[in-house]
Amino acid sequence: MQDTFSLDALRDLDWGPELLLIVTLTFVARFIALRLLTSLGRHFARTTNVWDDALLEAARRPLSWLILIFGLLAAISISEGYIDDELFSVTNITLARQVSLVVLIAWFLVRFISLAEERVRQRILSGGAEQSSQSSLDPTTLVALAKLLRLSVVVSAVLVLLPTLGIQITALLAFGGVGGIAVGFAAQDLLANFFGGFMIYLDRPFAIGDWIRSPDREIEGTVETIGWRLTVVRTFDKRPLYIPNSVFNKLALENPSRMTNRRIKETIGIRYKDAAKMGAIVADVKTMLKAHEDIDTTQTLIVNFVAYSASSLDFFIYTFTKTTNWIEFHEIKQDVMLKIIGIVHAHGADFAFPTRTLDGLEQLRMAAGPDA
Repeated sequence: MQDTFSLDALRDLDWGPELLLIVTLTFVARFIALRLLTSLGRHFARTTNVWDDALLEAARRPLSWLILIFGLLAAISISEGYIDDELFSVTNITLARQVSLVVLIAWFLVRFISLAEERVRQRILSGGAEQSSQSSLDPTTLVALAKLLRLSVVVSAVLVLLPTLGIQITALLAFGGVGGIAVGFAAQDLLANFFGGFMIYLDRPFAIGDWIRSPDREIEGTVETIGWRLTVVRTFDKRPLYIPNSVFNKLALENPSRMTNRRIKETIGIRYKDAAKMGAIVADVKTMLKAHEDIDTTQTLIVNFVAYSASSLDFFIYTFTKTTNWIEFHEIKQDVMLKIIGIVHAHGADFAFPTRTLDGLEQLRMAAGPDA
């Protein structure tokens, strides 16, 4: 009587050497494949191409598991003739091979996309990818493209696996059509954030690393990540600010990182008794700004006497620096302001401060007191 195992088969162990041979060949094939990948990795490490490195690294673990799983299934297929069990049937072994192959290929592609994304991003940030910059590939576009490719790989793998496992896609789509309405109402915010992130990737109002701020909301900082649901902004006091992507569809946003110049705009007052020197001071300040190596003379440059103030005669400077760097800008502005001080003092003039002039009669009344 045979139940699960055949006693005659168990006594006859002719399949033992075959099983041992398959297991040995499996480990030998795995060892050779990994050594070959290691050798190729050392060779490709000397090249500047990022794709070959990512390809080898992505293939290492999936290939190792592929050899092990297929070797195990080959061993099981040999024992199928000697062990009477439905688990080791040809149909199940074939199904296991198909599912394993699809999963391992999807795993390899996802790893390859992630590794290639990281290497290309490092090259872009280091400024070494001239061709990438010429094709307008920035970190934000790269992240979006990598996410889309990974999602496509996963969806494709699921669509291939469903028929393999006996699940009809048409029935699943019919169920999705009925339940999609309820899910749509429940996930309005999620969908709004998803499409908000999609519009950010299309319109590109900002990119990773940009400094953004909103006059409508208390949002200001550096963009760290742009996800499909949230954008993370690191504020200047180093706190992370998590902003749903749908918010960006409803507010005005400034991107100071994309400014072409920084502006110096100052009003400076001198004393009324130095009124005769105002023309020469204004002319010398304008000459100094035009000769300054860090001032962009192709932009608007204004130096003019503009107002009779209560305690001063005011002249106005309006110009732009070549740099947009915040620290460098303040160094340049400081240098300009110090040179203006030197010009004013060189003309024997000085800066005004709030004063009050009293005539003689008013001084007598104040000295006599309120009872006078």
